[in-house]
Amino acid sequence: MSKTKHTSETPATHWLRQRKIPFGEHPYDYVDHGGAREAAHQLGVPPHQVAKTLIMEDEHGHPLVVLMHGDCEVSTKNLARQTGAKKIVPCTPDTAQRNSGYQVGGTSPFATRKQMPVWVEQTLLDYDTIYLNGGRRGYLISIASSVLTRELGGKPVQVALGDEH
Repeated sequence: MSKTKHTSETPATHWLRQRKIPFGEHPYDYVDHGGAREAAHQLGVPPHQVAKTLIMEDEHGHPLVVLMHGDCEVSTKNLARQTGAKKIVPCTPDTAQRNSGYQVGGTSPFATRKQMPVWVEQTLLDYDTIYLNGGRRGYLISIASSVLTRELGGKPVQVALGDEH
């Protein structure tokens, strides 16, 4: 028996619906600084199957999107090496919001304000279905992982640090 909360359209869900890309909706109670682990816990899914959307920038200030397992961190040194940058660092929350158009904690890789290259932790693509932010705090969507490469042009990288499974 599933209880569904009403969810209004976000730029991300609008983008997906326009392209007729199927997705599931999974609202949860947002907790400050809870992140992907908290969302996974509330939804009863493995944190490794939840992708967090991170907005980073290279040494020239050019933004990029990184999709990483919810229970791992990004090796920015390896990311820079694999993407041909000299250095990559996380954006400040204000810069991330300006580049993505989403509030930190509700960032989706779909329908970002600025067009940015997307990098996907390769092992996320091992899952048929992943969970990621749908464009609002407290709202994940489930989607085929292949959408990340097929529709977003996401390029696989191996940059995970942490609880690799």
